[in-house]
Amino acid sequence: MAEINQNTDGTVEEVEDENSEDTNIQNELSAFRAKWMSELQPSSGGRRSLQKSAELKRRQEIAREEKARELFLKAVEEEQNGAVYEAIKYYKSAMLLVPDIEFRINYSRTPDPDRSGSYLEDNEKDREIDDLLTYFQQQLTLGYDTMKLCEPETDTSQVHISALPFEVLMYVFRWVVSCDLDLRALEQLSLVCRGFYICARDPEIWRSACLRVWGRSGTKMLPFSSWREMFLERPRVRFDGVYISKTSYIRQGEESLDGFYRAWHQVEYYRYLRFFPDGQAMMLTTPDDPLVVVPRLRSNNSRMDSIMLGHYRLSQDTDNQTKVYVVVSKRKEEKVSEYQRSRFCRRNPVPEAERSFHVGLQLASGGRQRFNKLVWIHHSCHITYRSTGETVVTAFDVDKMYTPLFFARVKSFTAFSERPL
Repeated sequence: MAEINQNTDGTVEEVEDENSEDTNIQNELSAFRAKWMSELQPSSGGRRSLQKSAELKRRQEIAREEKARELFLKAVEEEQNGAVYEAIKYYKSAMLLVPDIEFRINYSRTPDPDRSGSYLEDNEKDREIDDLLTYFQQQLTLGYDTMKLCEPETDTSQVHISALPFEVLMYVFRWVVSCDLDLRALEQLSLVCRGFYICARDPEIWRSACLRVWGRSGTKMLPFSSWREMFLERPRVRFDGVYISKTSYIRQGEESLDGFYRAWHQVEYYRYLRFFPDGQAMMLTTPDDPLVVVPRLRSNNSRMDSIMLGHYRLSQDTDNQTKVYVVVSKRKEEKVSEYQRSRFCRRNPVPEAERSFHVGLQLASGGRQRFNKLVWIHHSCHITYRSTGETVVTAFDVDKMYTPLFFARVKSFTAFSERPL
């Protein structure tokens, strides 16, 4: 609709309706904006793919930073321990992942050069749990009235080991330790799950092991905080292998008939000493290689002729040194009848006597292993004549020919369990 207005100068002007014109402009502008936004916005499928790629990128960055943090802290520990070359490799690997990883780690205190370890600010995930046993017990008790040791990871038609009562499960663990005191297998079994870790820390198992090793002297746990700590820290002989020493020397031979040369011989022989938890010991001196002899020392019922059987005891003297005293003798031979002995020739009767060897050893540790070294301090032979009851003692000089015995673990000794602990 239009209006006609007359101006003061007498001219006439036609003016359109302002309201209708403004409405048309607004409609065109809205349509243009809608078309423009539709062209700029991506489709719903493209938006989801962008979100997924962004989330994946964020996770990769977090994983890369965690790996770089772990490598950097490992480098700090190696540097504190003096392994500079290894530390440089870890530093380089960490900075290849995250170049500014050094500035992303917050230290709770100034690093002490005399103290090794990481100085990362502790949080709930990275903090080392002091009492792991109590922590696991609390975790397994959450949500249940009683502690539940373990649960099957997947559904199965067979009966899971978690269905066994706690007493039956502990009896199985005693079979794992066995009468050979294979506590190494018990420690490996504790790595299966949290429930097995709790069972493997049962005080009664470690107390029984201590009583088997030290007898009446092992009834008191002090100064140790637990029976397990006592078994691991208190000096003792090891049962899952054999102590071996090798002796070599040069011996002068006989002179030739023409006197132009004299032969020299290199003599090598081994000493083997094995201990059993029930207090028995087994000793053997032979030139045979360990690959041949060691498999025959698994049981104290070995049929080797030259083997000597006996017993041992541990003693801790006032100098705080643990010593091992061993008494061994050869297995008694079957008596030959007088008729068979004098059938072809008559001999003068040899006085019957019993021979035993007394050995004193000092228990020590060498290298990474503990209680793996026995040093000679005494060796003597006792001969007792049955007719008179007289005992003759011959002491040997402990010189360089008595090389220390070092422990060698033998897996086959504890591969089978004959009786539970």
